[in-house]
Amino acid sequence: MSMILFLIVMVIIILAAAIYAILQKDLLYAVLATGVISVILSIFFYLLQAPDVAITEAAIGIALTTIIFIITIRNTTRDEDEYTDNHVEKFSKKK
Repeated sequence: MSMILFLIVMVIIILAAAIYAILQKDLLYAVLATGVISVILSIFFYLLQAPDVAITEAAIGIALTTIIFIITIRNTTRDEDEYTDNHVEKFSKKK
């Protein structure tokens, strides 16, 4: 019974992290949410008795992909607050 409850909680967390990553406007927080998804997926793979897939998901999904995204976001300018809903019209008027 406790294992089923644990799995239900993990599914709720992974769904919440996925929705959070989609709706988040700050890219850094969205990438961290995808890292949480990868952590939970690696736990699921381990529980399904696939430790090699769990280790691969942990190494690639959590470590490598998240680090590459964070480095990329840090090296770009963060202009999320600068744009409004009609930013396409503003750029077309500059010509």
